[in-house]
Amino acid sequence: MASAAPAGPPPLTGARLGLVAFALALGTFMMVLDTTIANVSLPTIAGNLGVSSDNSTWIITAFAVANGISVPLTGWLMRRFGVVRVFCTSLALFTLASFLCGIAWSLPSLIAFRVLQGAVSGPMMPGSQALLISVFPSDKRATALGIWSMTTLVAPIMGPILGGWISDNYHWSWIFLINVPFGLFAGSICWFGLRTRETPTMKLPIDTVGLILLVVWVGSLQIMLDLGKNADWFNDPMIVVLTIVAAIGFVAWVIWELTDANPTVDLTLFASRNFAIGNIAFCLGYAVFFANILILPLWLQTQLGYTATWAGLVAAPSGIVAVVLTPFVARLSGKIDARWLASVAFVGFAISYWMRSGYTTTASFWDFTLPLLVQGVSMSTFFLSMLTIALDRIPPERLPSATGISNFTRITAGSFAASIVTTAWDRREALHQNRLAEAIGNGVPYQMAVEGLGKLGLNATQAAGAVTRQMVGQAYLLASTDLFRLSAWLSIALLVVVWLCRRPSGGHGPVAAD
Repeated sequence: MASAAPAGPPPLTGARLGLVAFALALGTFMMVLDTTIANVSLPTIAGNLGVSSDNSTWIITAFAVANGISVPLTGWLMRRFGVVRVFCTSLALFTLASFLCGIAWSLPSLIAFRVLQGAVSGPMMPGSQALLISVFPSDKRATALGIWSMTTLVAPIMGPILGGWISDNYHWSWIFLINVPFGLFAGSICWFGLRTRETPTMKLPIDTVGLILLVVWVGSLQIMLDLGKNADWFNDPMIVVLTIVAAIGFVAWVIWELTDANPTVDLTLFASRNFAIGNIAFCLGYAVFFANILILPLWLQTQLGYTATWAGLVAAPSGIVAVVLTPFVARLSGKIDARWLASVAFVGFAISYWMRSGYTTTASFWDFTLPLLVQGVSMSTFFLSMLTIALDRIPPERLPSATGISNFTRITAGSFAASIVTTAWDRREALHQNRLAEAIGNGVPYQMAVEGLGKLGLNATQAAGAVTRQMVGQAYLLASTDLFRLSAWLSIALLVVVWLCRRPSGGHGPVAAD
């Protein structure tokens, strides 16, 4: 039975509110940072542990699979044990897992600790979101969502910068050990500042079948997405089997969760028009955004010779702009229809992506940065407006489930984007390289290029190699341009989807206990 549920505690005020909000945001920042910080460090980790680059990708896969499974369970865990207790426990275990990752002595041990880190971190994002909403006064909830969205947007951009800098200057273990002092600080503040504000709990039975089906389909999906590219996708029988298992498991899971008396995940939330359509637009918009922040640094490093640190610094100004503008956008959100703010975000994203389609291989650092400044403006309105729309009219007792589902669908969309965009990038490069080869061939343009390089002291073999490298570089540029333009058109299409939602009520975002 549910425990007594009197009116919730009053919102926090003053210095206590500021300190708790900072600690909650810091916890979110740490967790999101760890989804990207290890990516650029994989070659360094692989070399240090004496394993191949292909095997080292399991460091990313292990975290993604475990996290993908645990995020949807957030609603059930928080209804069963309380939001404060679950969040603080999750943060403490995440800090411990980060320490264990930092002292890992082999690849198997590091993978095992990354599984633990991913599993225990599942409730951190939805938990911090729900707690931020609950500790702010009702007329300041847009500010709460602004703080949460700001950390969630900036962390994926900071991850490659920080990871690259640590890998270039220190031992790779510090990409994990850096979490320990901040985790201890944030965990202590949250526990002592929020333990008297615990939410009502219920003795809920464990949905064993639903949990097993969730593990099967999410695990299969995440492994398929992470390994698909290296396995040549559906030309590999293992990828085919994983896809079939994920599809069947998903259908069975949905049917079970909709018919079970005590489901692990409350899928009936999708009966709300704003929650369903808002999350679709939110996830697809995030997928396009995530694909672009992945491709640009990859192109800069592999084709233009940027280090991991400098490639990350190209994107840094967009994060700075988002941090500066988000508080102002939060003040406007209670006065302006969130659909208009979302429209500004998608139009800004479209402009930014289209500007990138004008990149050249001779562009300067600032040429690359300018479109990202425009992106920063969109970032400041995107998360806040989409969360306001998606969580509109969600009652307080269903908020943990809603935030868990919202975060899960967004994270899954990001996984799809990462897998699809890198494959599409390589395939478009191959297409453009073939076209360039056909155009140049062994005819006059090719001969002129070889002769020109010969005058610079290169022999025929060296000159041919230089021409080929230039052709490959141009092919990757054209492939990137294709993806940037497609991203712009997708952003315009999502602008239309946003207006299928109802106008959010009251302008204060989701409902929470006052």
